[in-house]
Amino acid sequence: MPSTPERPRRVTVDRDGPLLVEGPVDVVDEDGTVHTSCRFRTAICTCRRSRIYPWCDTSHRRRTKREAP
Repeated sequence: MPSTPERPRRVTVDRDGPLLVEGPVDVVDEDGTVHTSCRFRTAICTCRRSRIYPWCDTSHRRRTKREAP
């Protein structure tokens, strides 16, 4: 559902995963390149491991967690 003044765009933060943004959405990266997604919900990579960055490809799931000493 598109954002409107009555209904702002929703961003869902997952500590161990991507940002989920209600679309459509334009993402501007460091060099100014604009990436567009027309999906109703878009996963934006926050770990920078994705091969299709800025979109999430679930590469964060392969990260191993350290065990406490």
